[in-house]
Amino acid sequence: MGSTMDKAKGMGNEAMGNVKQGVGKMTDSERLKAEGKAQELKGEGQQAKGEIKDAVKKAGNL
Repeated sequence: MGSTMDKAKGMGNEAMGNVKQGVGKMTDSERLKAEGKAQELKGEGQQAKGEIKDAVKKAGNL
């Protein structure tokens, strides 16, 4: 998977995680808050993976 795809999926997961956390807070659902936090962290990791791929690609072009 390319770096752009990793970043896009990461942003999507991060956004959905934030939504789940918000719904969890509004409904007082610990399960939704935890799922949302996990999904947000997954998204952050995917975005970092995309950034690393970009850095490696740029370093290889030097």
